[in-house]
Amino acid sequence: MTEVYCGRCGLELTAGGHDDCGRALALEPPRYCAECRRRMVVQVHPMGWSARCSVHGELTSG
Repeated sequence: MTEVYCGRCGLELTAGGHDDCGRALALEPPRYCAECRRRMVVQVHPMGWSARCSVHGELTSG
C-alpha cells in the first residue's frame, strides 16, 4: 500500500504539517483512505476498530 494521503485529515502527505495527525492516529482510527482519499466507514468497538474503504478494503487495529 502506498500512502499518499493523511488518514486523519485527508490532505496530501507531501503538504507537510501532519505531526498532530500522526499523534492522533496512534490513538484513533483513520478517517480517510491513505491511497485514494475516500472517506472510510469506521467502527469502534471495545477491542479496537475497523475502517473500510469502498475501493481498497478494510483495515483493523492491532
